[in-house]
Order: sequence, then structure tokens, then C-alpha cells
Amino acid sequence: MRSSLGEPLTVEDIARTALFSKFHFTRIFEQVTGVSPGRFLSAVRIQEAKRLLITTSLNVAEISHRVGYTSVGTFSTRFSRSVGVCPSKYRRMRGYAGVVEEPGGDPREPGGTVTGCVLRGPAEPYRRTRRSELTFLGLFSDRIPAGRPARCVVLAEPGQYRIDGVPEGRWHVLTHAVAAGPDEDHPAAEGLRVGACGPVTVRRGCCVTGADVRLNPARLTDPPVLLPMLDARWAIRRLGLQAASA
Repeated sequence: MRSSLGEPLTVEDIARTALFSKFHFTRIFEQVTGVSPGRFLSAVRIQEAKRLLITTSLNVAEISHRVGYTSVGTFSTRFSRSVGVCPSKYRRMRGYAGVVEEPGGDPREPGGTVTGCVLRGPAEPYRRTRRSELTFLGLFSDRIPAGRPARCVVLAEPGQYRIDGVPEGRWHVLTHAVAAGPDEDHPAAEGLRVGACGPVTVRRGCCVTGADVRLNPARLTDPPVLLPMLDARWAIRRLGLQAASA
């Protein structure tokens, strides 16, 4: 799949390569990744486009064709919907954002609450260093962290969290963390760790507890993180101000 993004791949093509029927392949794929093969393929195409925008001088049209799109307009629309910004702006941002936008609405308005803990993986003992472990946690409608979350929170490091004003519905609790020092321009994307739980059902006036998420190094079978990475300097300053005023 990843080596043939420029080709007009279909789920039937991928299933045939794996020597499975389309139905059997789709069922197994969803069990392993949490999303359908078609949805995963679309996300991988956008992930590769993000990489090319940052690491090459190819224009948007060339990149769209390299990742399997025949229409630049369709590519730009899907990129913007998934990443939250258009391809050209993503390139200007160098792949990093100062803030992850939520849908409109006051989070203090009546809704539900989700609480839990972002846990480190079993092989990751806590070591206090000058490198923060910026941790993003958001509530999404499906298993891929893309577009605007229903609600989100940024933590200075893994730990307890609470999100209020959550709209009613079923939400996937998705998190990712990167290491970053206070003097670094950007976090180290190669150290990306991800986690997921849910979906959890949120009702107005109710609190969902125990929505714990464990961070582990990102694997090839994990759905790609399509959101821009948080800018380390912005997040550390913002979190520092919040801590000082708490």
C-alpha cells in the first residue's frame, strides 16, 4: 500500500495481493487497524503528502499526483479537511501548528465530561529531563486523528486529564506525544507515540471516567496522525502561563 501510493489502488487490488477476498481482507484489516482499508489508504496518502510538502520543493500539483490523486482540487479539499489547513499553508507552517482548533461553541456550555489518564508505555519509565513530552489528546468521530476534534486538551506531559463541554455522541479518545526542549524550534516528530481508546458514549450532564489511553511508539498499522504537530515553543509558553496562573 505505502509503496504504491502513486497508482490507482483499490481495496480489491490490495486484497488480491494479500490473497484474500475483499470481504475477508476488509474484516481482518479493520480488526487490526480500527478503520477500513479505503479510509486507511486515504490517510496514508495525506500523510505522504505532508512529508513531501516539508521535505521537497515539489509543487502541490506534483505532490497530488505522486500520492495518487488525478485532481489537484480534490487533493487540496481532502488535505484541508484532514489536516485543518490547505497544502500551501501547511508548507509555510513547516508542518507545525501553534494551536489545534476545535469546532465553534463554548466548552463551558452544558455537555458531558470525559476524564482519564494518558499512560506511558510499559517500557517507558518516567525520567525528568529538560525535554517536555507534549501530549495532545482529542475526541474524534472515528479512529483517525484528522480535522477538528470535538474537544481537545494539551498536556505538558502524560498524566491525568479532564475535558468538559463534550457534545453528546460516541467519540474516540486519541492521543499523541512528542518530545521537545524549551529551546528547540520543533518537537522531534521521529519520536511520535500514539494511543487510543473507545469509542466512549457521552451524554449531556454525565461524566465518563476511566477513559485511559496508553502511549506506545507509532506502528505501521496505527492510523496516521494527520493533524499538524504542536509547535514546542508555543505550547511550552502557553502551558507555563497556565501553570503559573493555576
